Amino acid sequence: MFGVIVRPSGIRYPQGLWFGSPNEVPVPLTDVKVKNAKPGTKSVKMADGRGMYLLITPAGGKCWRLKYRLQGKEKVLALGTYPEIPLAEARERREAARSQLAHGVDPGEVKKAARTAKAGELANSFEVIAREWHAKFSPRLSSGHAEAKLRRLEADVFPTVGSRPINDITAPEILRALRRIEERGALEMAHRVRGICGEVFRYAIATGRADRDPSADLKGALPPAEAKHFAAITDPKEVGPLLRAIDSYEGSSVVKWALRLAPLVFVRPGELRQAEWAEIDIDASVWTIPAERMKMKEAHLVPLSTQAAAILRDAQALTGRGKYVFPSHRSRMRPMSENGVLAALRRMGFEKETMSGHGFRAMARTILEEVLHFPVEIIELQLAHMVRDPLGRAYNRTTHFPERRAMMQQWADYLDGLKSSGVNIQPPSAM
Repeated sequence: MFGVIVRPSGIRYPQGLWFGSPNEVPVPLTDVKVKNAKPGTKSVKMADGRGMYLLITPAGGKCWRLKYRLQGKEKVLALGTYPEIPLAEARERREAARSQLAHGVDPGEVKKAARTAKAGELANSFEVIAREWHAKFSPRLSSGHAEAKLRRLEADVFPTVGSRPINDITAPEILRALRRIEERGALEMAHRVRGICGEVFRYAIATGRADRDPSADLKGALPPAEAKHFAAITDPKEVGPLLRAIDSYEGSSVVKWALRLAPLVFVRPGELRQAEWAEIDIDASVWTIPAERMKMKEAHLVPLSTQAAAILRDAQALTGRGKYVFPSHRSRMRPMSENGVLAALRRMGFEKETMSGHGFRAMARTILEEVLHFPVEIIELQLAHMVRDPLGRAYNRTTHFPERRAMMQQWADYLDGLKSSGVNIQPPSAM
């Protein structure tokens, strides 16, 4: 490949490449010389031999460099900085580069290719792609749901496979991360995290950065998680005592209004506590929850019964000049705490296994169908669940609104009956 040139020093070099100047016969450096070298007003070079020198910058930096020629062109290769790379290691890097040159390989191009490959790996790492996926799809989720997904990845997945190229990740690697979650007793969470990983891998496949989803191979690898439901009172005989306890609650007026409104509108707890006066038209008896606060990112209409409107008028006298219907007791610029309703239920004697803030939804869902016999489609629409027509198209927010309004009024009247009589009263005729 190359001929041979013999330098004055007697060292033999492949023709076409050489190190340093023809008359360069430097005294090798020592650790003491390198350590004690001081910067000057200009950059200083201290030769070590065989093309390597220490470059000392005016700012005091000490950089190892290798000067070489290849095919008639002079080039310089960076070997690292001192003291991170000591003299002995710099010489090892020099000899490795010389070996590459002896075989006709340019060490500078090798380094550049390695740097490009590393950058490509980092750009296609699981963490980078997962954050890209999250940024793209989180606007379609409620803020709490989106934040929870990212927290689970940051806590349980990124430390294990976050830096790995996504196309190189195997099912056993994902399983190791899931086992750690399982070992701390969070089996249901482990299943959720597997699902989130699957979403990231499918996004990577769709964007051409992965060939397959290894999390799919883990189906059955984890023990089945027991289904957990939000605690809810769904027996009409027990609903009356709950409603009477709410009416007798002696805590904050704001919390009491939220408690009284919750069973009448049965929205999600976050939607209730973040309700804003600008969203509510009491005269028209409708509450329009904007899309950004809904789990499905679709605006939702809540018909207000006469009982719900009366509660809101009471609240309006106290909080109507602020932004939130149920403001925090610490600042009217923030909504009430997410623990406000839960804490009140516990103070009234309803344990976490009995009733939760989410439980008002299950209460309405069960009784409206099983006792009042309303059509499931109408109930699901009012719960803001995804409901599709026979052609598979999702219903919009105004679908069956008159029927939903009638249902909400009958539901409020039925709850009044349960509260006043304390028994399972005969329900009014449903639609």
